[in-house]
Amino acid sequence: MSQIDTQRDAATYAAAGAPPRVVKSSGAWWNDQHVRSLLYQALVLLGVIGVAAWFIGNAIDNLARAKIASGFGFLDREAGFGISESLIEYSPASTYGRALVVGLLNTIKVAVIGCILTTILGTFLGILRLTTNPLLAKVMSAYIEIIRNIPLLLQLFFWYAVLLQLPVPRQAIIPIEGIVLSNRGIMVPGLVLHDVHWFVAAAFLAGIVATVIYARHVRRRQEATGERTSIVLPALGFLFGLPLVVGFLVGAPFEPTVPELKGFNFSGGIVMSPEFAALLIGLTVYTAAFVAEIVRAGIQAVGKGQWEASSALGLRRGQMLRLVVLPQALRIIIPPMTSTYLSYTKNSSLAIAIGYPDLVSVSNTTMNQTGQAVEAIAIFMSIYLGLSLLISAFMNWYNNQIALKER
Repeated sequence: MSQIDTQRDAATYAAAGAPPRVVKSSGAWWNDQHVRSLLYQALVLLGVIGVAAWFIGNAIDNLARAKIASGFGFLDREAGFGISESLIEYSPASTYGRALVVGLLNTIKVAVIGCILTTILGTFLGILRLTTNPLLAKVMSAYIEIIRNIPLLLQLFFWYAVLLQLPVPRQAIIPIEGIVLSNRGIMVPGLVLHDVHWFVAAAFLAGIVATVIYARHVRRRQEATGERTSIVLPALGFLFGLPLVVGFLVGAPFEPTVPELKGFNFSGGIVMSPEFAALLIGLTVYTAAFVAEIVRAGIQAVGKGQWEASSALGLRRGQMLRLVVLPQALRIIIPPMTSTYLSYTKNSSLAIAIGYPDLVSVSNTTMNQTGQAVEAIAIFMSIYLGLSLLISAFMNWYNNQIALKER
């Protein structure tokens, strides 16, 4: 059937008030749009794989021509260098692979603690940015503008210099009993850790999962029946009761330890080195300024009618913000917060500038000692890619949980 006949039939059916006939194409498979899209994607994928294979082969040939060893066999060799901070047991006799694990754990430690502190500080500053007190609002605005426009590396140098200028341990600053500030670092009270405490940590993580599951169950039941149930007591039981029970069953000792001056330095407690403290403070202060703007924009995006309706219900301003405005603002805040968390994690690589042994610092030492730059760079690039994908996946999951669902 020609195109003219098809158009004539469509016009005839339209004039009669009936839908036009659908004429199926009897063309070849390569005219199918779905098949062609899959074919194009397969060709692009093969092209990318081919280019990557060419680069890898070229690099291997050049390394062999220069008589430089290639491969990842160096990971099993003795590292021969020390690392000042480690969450796991490590010595110069350990392997390069273990050294890289130490660097990875140090990076994760900064990222996890920093993202939590940044969220708290940034949210607090963003709310203060919208306060009705003009002086406080101007101070917050000045803080945000100044901090965001000073390079992060300079801020890290500043905080590191400040911490190194603290007094020696014998003249340390003790603002609160148990907290010590000196040029050896920041020391706070803690617990004496034993191997069995891993069971307690696992119980705490299980408590978090159980709290999330129970909260979702309570929300579904409230949507179905209208009955509102508090989750505070069950959450406290999951988060604190479960770890205490597990600790009691495995015989985990809970021995507090506080910093005490012995000789020329303090011992006991939890010690944050000047390098770690400078990195954590610098990254948190810098990133919190961006979080504050994200929170401010999210709150202002909620319509004024929500504030007026909350006020009409007799809610106080704090209750309006916590119960009505912030839950709606979260749907706007979460997507840009994902980028902020990713930036925080990647910016932690600047730790090498102030001597903190993160993943990049350990990889640099490994690369200089083994001469296998391609492999070392590939390792920490892959690790940062994996961390970024994990953060993105978690934030996307959370964003889907709080998104509006149509019924």
